[in-house]
Amino acid sequence: MVVPTQLKLGFEDIAEAQAEGKPGLSNSRINKLDPQDRAFHDWYRFVLSFPPHLVRDYIKKFELKRNSVVLDPFCGTGTTLIEAKLGGMRSIGLEGNPFPYFAASVKTEWDVDANSLLTHAQKIATEALGALKLQGIDDDFPFEKKHKALKTLPREAEKLILANSISPLPLHKTLVLFEILRKHEGKPYYRHLLLALGNALVYKISNLHFGPEVGVRKPTTDVPVVSNWTLEVEKMAKDLRQVEGRSFPDARVYLTDARNINVLEPNSIDAVITSPPYPNEKDYTRTTRLESVLLGFINNKEELRELKKKLVRSNTRGIYKGDDDDQWVADFPQIQKIAEEIEKRRIELGKNSGFERLYAKATKLYFGGMAKHLSDLRSVLRPGAKLAYVVGDQASYLRVMIRTGQILGNIAKKFGYELVGIDLFRTRLATATKEQLREEVVILNWRG
Repeated sequence: MVVPTQLKLGFEDIAEAQAEGKPGLSNSRINKLDPQDRAFHDWYRFVLSFPPHLVRDYIKKFELKRNSVVLDPFCGTGTTLIEAKLGGMRSIGLEGNPFPYFAASVKTEWDVDANSLLTHAQKIATEALGALKLQGIDDDFPFEKKHKALKTLPREAEKLILANSISPLPLHKTLVLFEILRKHEGKPYYRHLLLALGNALVYKISNLHFGPEVGVRKPTTDVPVVSNWTLEVEKMAKDLRQVEGRSFPDARVYLTDARNINVLEPNSIDAVITSPPYPNEKDYTRTTRLESVLLGFINNKEELRELKKKLVRSNTRGIYKGDDDDQWVADFPQIQKIAEEIEKRRIELGKNSGFERLYAKATKLYFGGMAKHLSDLRSVLRPGAKLAYVVGDQASYLRVMIRTGQILGNIAKKFGYELVGIDLFRTRLATATKEQLREEVVILNWRG
């Protein structure tokens, strides 16, 4: 198997360029998607994803072979899976959030014919433009006057998204296109076309911005919808042509909780390269909320609640009655001490909101969930399996420092893993304290 040159970019090259002081590869740039890495990754990418070159670096460090099986138990939108596939290795991903799961599964499906994808997209685009024209709407030009019959979301679904995250006319046009696209559900090209709409929706059609928190910029009255969608499809087709006729290993994605890995075969995994959530107040489901709601992956509060229950408890917005992962770290003095310090500071500062009262609980639940994950993971690892966990220090809970990587390494040692080391990936500025927090890669070995 020959991988196209434009799909390769060694982490060593970036590190060397940094050492030479070259512009564009700063501490912040090192976590960005390099232009040469856009193929497949750029079909839809979670804003907090780690970069492809980091995955390649640990594939090389771990000396993985073509017959190796790589697992990402917090796979997000599939960065590890794509890099493993390009490197000739089988890969498996676990993801509890339905839209990133969908994105990861589509981004690793490369057997769709590019010409057929474009042909069907053009037919759908023509039908959508015709439907809009009958309503007096030209997709490519601003719509000046008010329209009385614009489509809207059901009230229950509308409550789930950020206010003003999409303007009324672009929303109407998106829903018109989506209704026409849904008539093709089940066809081989449907999933790719749907993902293209999701990507266009977030980055070109909506009013969202990421910094990295999701927010809303000044609303735009109108924006082309159909043409922005077809541009995304064309991007997919271009990438598919690069690998046309080549054979690549299977990449499999499961919609499941990383704390329950019974979908995996015992003694089947050679390496883990992943980035779990960090303990903070970032509700990761908000980042994918607009596309999840508009495209039917989440329809109401009950479905959102069920989704959050499948995720490691990393913030207070996702804590529910009956959560008991904290029992897994009841005998870890380091974690108990941090939780006590958070609670003590909360009382001293008079912070009494419902969420603030849960900060200490969230900390214990987070590390408890990770402990359960690492415990269960042992059964699927082959002797000698190597693991890399990208995590970051946090001070979100009343500025009490949480050394996530260090603590995770100590938890892993209790369950029989060897802590090989903790690599510094980069530092990032904490907005509250103006301190540089470490983002690290915790390296483990499973001897079996």
